Amino acid sequence: MNYLNTYVYLIIFIKVIFILTAIGHMYLKMKKQENTDLDKTLLYWKERLEFIFIFLMACLLIYIFNPRNEQTIALNKEIKILFYLFGIILLITANWGAFFKESKWAKYLQEAVGRK
Repeated sequence: MNYLNTYVYLIIFIKVIFILTAIGHMYLKMKKQENTDLDKTLLYWKERLEFIFIFLMACLLIYIFNPRNEQTIALNKEIKILFYLFGIILLITANWGAFFKESKWAKYLQEAVGRK
């Protein structure tokens, strides 16, 4: 096993732990136990794991698409899935409100749709 595969499995491991903390938080939210110490701990680690995941994925992108590296790195199935998940996470966590509230064309569109 080479270093790239080990690195990819580390990223997958971080993502699985992130998903478990998110599910734990949702479970506590459904049970109306949002302000407990356990929920605060889960939220703390969920935020940290999301940051670690984004950092590790950025490093993977830099490694794979480094223009100084002359050998081509083949994208295996795991790396493709990680890139796919990374794209989804970036779209979900993007600050959409700032984009739609501050852009002029969005205001024009809202005014046009809002008129009778």
